[in-house]
Amino acid sequence: MDKRLEAFERLLNIMDDLREKCPWDRKQTLESLRHLTIEETYELADAILAKDMDELKGEIGDIMLHMVFYSKIASEQKAFDITDVLHAICDKLVHRHPHIYGDTVADSEEEVKANWEKLKLKEGKTSVLEGVPASLPALVKASRIQEKVKGVGFDWDNKDQVWDKVNEELQEFKDEVDAQSDRAEEEFGDLLFSLINYARFMGINPENALSKTNNKFVQRFQKMEILMKEENANFNDMNLEEMDIYWEKAKQILKS
Repeated sequence: MDKRLEAFERLLNIMDDLREKCPWDRKQTLESLRHLTIEETYELADAILAKDMDELKGEIGDIMLHMVFYSKIASEQKAFDITDVLHAICDKLVHRHPHIYGDTVADSEEEVKANWEKLKLKEGKTSVLEGVPASLPALVKASRIQEKVKGVGFDWDNKDQVWDKVNEELQEFKDEVDAQSDRAEEEFGDLLFSLINYARFMGINPENALSKTNNKFVQRFQKMEILMKEENANFNDMNLEEMDIYWEKAKQILKS
């Protein structure tokens, strides 16, 4: 047997054992696993950004376990089993890749994406945006919305047009802030949306970019705290200019 199939069969057999014999695993439901799956997904995302391949391997395993777990519970409810799940995704991939499994021609990534969205509409989707989960974090959701509409041709022609839109939204936001208007929040959202659009044109994933900036800030701030502790300094006894001295020291140390 293919080693991959052997490994997958082992996981399925272990899942059967756990569901039957382990009090914790036996107690779980689709709902109780949901928040754990979300947590595991974020841990997977962290491992990807950290480029930690050993950690990534483990996190992928955790996600696969959850998928097998959901399928096991569904099979107990006579809804579907892991075989149905795997056949369903295989059928979907074959159907949505007619340039591989049919006679459709798609020579570029953009053509593939456009065909994908058109096929989804033919399958009964009432909107191009129907597949965007409502519970996605706002930054990720904005990216997915923009990618979706791009797939049917609703997009800017070039990045210069998008940059003009960013500047337009920045000025509108500033105008509302200066006027102390209630619309400042709305304009800030428009500004963020346009920046995310520009990032897409530049090939930058905004979620990854912001995550890296968050991590960089945390590392610098925690290093600053260490430097202050070494000199018996305290936030309560310093002004911003004095804190900034430690901040710059932390930046230089982490750069070296």
